[in-house]
Amino acid sequence: MSASADLLERSDHELLTLHKEGDAEAFGELFRRHKDRMWAVALRTTRDPELAADAVQDGFINAFRRADSFRGDAAVTTWLHRIVVNACLDRLRRVKPTADIADHDPVEPRDHHRSVEVRLDVREALEQLPEGQRMALVLVDMHGLSVAEAAQILEVAEGTVKSRCARGRAAMAQLLEPA
Repeated sequence: MSASADLLERSDHELLTLHKEGDAEAFGELFRRHKDRMWAVALRTTRDPELAADAVQDGFINAFRRADSFRGDAAVTTWLHRIVVNACLDRLRRVKPTADIADHDPVEPRDHHRSVEVRLDVREALEQLPEGQRMALVLVDMHGLSVAEAAQILEVAEGTVKSRCARGRAAMAQLLEPA
């Protein structure tokens, strides 16, 4: 069996251990397995493809360099989520908004694009939420993570995630209510 075929059969924990022991290909397999999911997390978090790409890159570089910080008490994917979300938040804190979406004419103003309007309304409402509520909703409601996984990623208690989700959903309902 070839070395790369052997890596395909390894668990994430085993791959991270091999990486820490100096295996030059193990982290590459982790990246291959999880890059798409981390991209989706970053894109939903930043709402900007360029920021998301930079954050994913930052996140995987940080994970590569700080593999020794992985304690093994959570899934490797949860650890990667936490690192990528933190990279996204770091990037977002450095960026100042340059334009408001309301300042622009719609690209295609036809009425049959209602689903696009709804997505824009949801995005605008999400942006009005406090960061903690927004992040909890993105992880739990949009990415389908459990409350426990979201709590580990956000480094808060499960009850905090539950209350942030509840308050965020209530706020979203008010913001999305027809005038």
